[in-house]
Amino acid sequence: MILTRTLCFAIAALSSYAALAYRLCQVGRSWRDSAYRALVVTLLLQCLTFTMGAFAMGGGSLLGVGNLAILVMHVSAVAFCVSAQIILLRWATDTGEVVRRVRSWLVTGAVLGVLLIALFFIADGPGRPASDFNTGSGRPLVLTYLLVFIVSQAVPCVTIFRQCGPYARMTDKASLRQALRLLSVSAVILFLYCACRTVNILTAAWGIDIGVWQVAASVFSAAGIVVLSLSLTISSWEASAAKLLEWVRSYRSYRALYPLWRDLYEASPDIVLEPSGSAAVSDLHYRLHRRVIEIRDGWRDLRPYIDRSAAPAPAPGTEEPGTSSEYRQAYAEATQIRQALHAKRTGTVPVHSKDAGDFDDRDPDDFTAEVAWLAQVASVYRKIG
Repeated sequence: MILTRTLCFAIAALSSYAALAYRLCQVGRSWRDSAYRALVVTLLLQCLTFTMGAFAMGGGSLLGVGNLAILVMHVSAVAFCVSAQIILLRWATDTGEVVRRVRSWLVTGAVLGVLLIALFFIADGPGRPASDFNTGSGRPLVLTYLLVFIVSQAVPCVTIFRQCGPYARMTDKASLRQALRLLSVSAVILFLYCACRTVNILTAAWGIDIGVWQVAASVFSAAGIVVLSLSLTISSWEASAAKLLEWVRSYRSYRALYPLWRDLYEASPDIVLEPSGSAAVSDLHYRLHRRVIEIRDGWRDLRPYIDRSAAPAPAPGTEEPGTSSEYRQAYAEATQIRQALHAKRTGTVPVHSKDAGDFDDRDPDDFTAEVAWLAQVASVYRKIG
């Protein structure tokens, strides 16, 4: 159980540091933006919170004061929640109302921090076992300290969740809407952490042992922080991630088209516009366009060898219910290509050749749809080879 909790703290800390490092890489062009500075402060507090959590799991004292790491973790967690709420307000609007609400959150955070520090020392926090601050151990002052901390975490989760929906509908920026949606998800997960932590504290106070279920709070905490880290950085990496996914899809299509392109090239070497090289990776968009054009040209070269009077046999199982008409057409096209390639290699010219047309019922102006269709034909072509 201790290992699982330590691992959860480590995951939360690593995701926090990764988000902070990513945002700090943008400091040159963004530091004058107050929202950016608030975000960096939030991520710093997030890193401090879970670094202290991981340190506290070791059981050692900080600066010679017992359980001081736990106190620093809890106070920085309060400041972190307040800072996250401020970021949400700044994302939503720049009106004067925001300034007033930011001040109220700062005052609330300061009061909660002072209250936690006072309760910690009144409850003799430095002299107690670290396990007392996990379950409370039935000590009234420690229980009060822990419940104040849980409330300080749960209330911002509720307010953030309630605000994210309306704010997401207000903004015109797609990346900000996505960030707000992720932020609302993280608020829900972190609220579940608060609920599980409360159950842990109260069951321990009542002498009820819930066993391994105690680690649920740590799991929800780690998951919520990972989602929160993504929400606080998505506006800057979403476009890059979308480009990467598009590149991966294009590369998969490029590779999927290779068997069809190879056989057409062997039958008609003149279709190649220029020699292939390693630029397929670095200039993939151009290479994919070129491959599609070369496949089309190879198909046109085969028209004299396609027998219009011969209908390809249906694929095994394609008459069964649920088989799409598009797959049946792809099978028909792939079969025609194989038959035409064989006819060209043997020099057999059918009496009724297909002397006009391209891939049937396809719009060559829609490049994305054309690539998807050719990839499906190429997949069927490879299977029947």
